[in-house]
Amino acid sequence: MAFAETFKALSDPVRREILQLLKNGKMSAGEIVGHFDMTGATISYHLKILKKADLVWETKVKNFVYYELNTTVVDELLLWLSDLKGGKNDES
Repeated sequence: MAFAETFKALSDPVRREILQLLKNGKMSAGEIVGHFDMTGATISYHLKILKKADLVWETKVKNFVYYELNTTVVDELLLWLSDLKGGKNDES
């Protein structure tokens, strides 16, 4: 996993909000845009960064593009953070 891309993607509050929206399921690009007071191009830019970090998947169906959360990357990140934190059984 490319942590630099993941942390870059997570550093922006708009991208974090997009991920929050997608935790409820797949959404079209238009549905995502509808939740923000921004242009479609701006949201597209944010989605591009999330895709580059593999935090979201893109599926094209006819004239629509749908996005969904890639929980695999989130799981890997949580595992890494948990390992970094250590546990009771780790030697100090």
